[in-house]
Amino acid sequence: MTALLTSPDGTPASPFAFGTMQFGGRADAAQSAEIYAACRAAGITHFDTAWIYTDGRSEEILGELIKDERDQLIIASKVGYTGGAGPDNMQAQFDTSRKRLNLDCIDVLYLHRFDAQTDLRETLAWFAARKAGGEIRYLGLSNFAAWQVMKAQMLGAELGLQADILQPMYSLVKRQAEVEILPMCVDQNIAIAPYSPLGGGLLTGKYATGGTGRLSEDDRYNSRYGQAWMHETAKELTRLAAELGQHPATLAVAWAAAHPARPMPILSARSAAQLEPSLAGLKFKMDAALYERISALSPRPAPATDRLDEQEMGE
Repeated sequence: MTALLTSPDGTPASPFAFGTMQFGGRADAAQSAEIYAACRAAGITHFDTAWIYTDGRSEEILGELIKDERDQLIIASKVGYTGGAGPDNMQAQFDTSRKRLNLDCIDVLYLHRFDAQTDLRETLAWFAARKAGGEIRYLGLSNFAAWQVMKAQMLGAELGLQADILQPMYSLVKRQAEVEILPMCVDQNIAIAPYSPLGGGLLTGKYATGGTGRLSEDDRYNSRYGQAWMHETAKELTRLAAELGQHPATLAVAWAAAHPARPMPILSARSAAQLEPSLAGLKFKMDAALYERISALSPRPAPATDRLDEQEMGE
């Protein structure tokens, strides 16, 4: 079992989280408020942002939206994506995030990515001090490889600190986390909040019908999800969804949540209407047969033991 996160008043984390990366960008303040209201009506209690998102507007908008029910919610932000994981840089970004969110304590604070140029002991000591001071409740790690997480676990043990939650990329077309990341989190009792469960929008099916979005407008996303087999998987998922009378996004997020490690996928959208089929995944019943049928639409990554054998054989 992975860890169970709760809000300050003890409310448990919802099965899905919502990522506010588009608040203040593709979603203006009014659209963001509608999205937030839809999330709360559906039972979402876990909201994710970052110091770097939309030049701070994401945190500012989220801070305004949560003010009347803050203690019922789990609020996550991130530091260290730019400027490194040194204490001075993280402190400056953390202080700015708290001001934007109007919070003394941010429930989950992630190190946004691994920084090979900074001593991880120094980074973790800063997090330990924030936790001891009641300024954060949970330590999060984002975009970490399994070995990097375990290095943090080893060094953190010296400080009485361990990772509470991990944020990897995971979807039907990005399944590498199944090899080591997800099993590691179960073993280490680390909660999992994977991002991009819709594959950057690919698994909504809109691109197969000529739709536009990040994959057609952003070279980074196009490169990440540009392989032909990924687009074929999206088409097959769309066909299956039509057969079942469901939206492909509903199947995609429900599939990601149904992994035995019980991850909490991070949903995102630029409007309440766009978000609706993803929220429907909260109530969708994914049985074992359907889970396997969806899983078969994309290649399963080789188990870690198989990869080790290949390395030993020199292949």
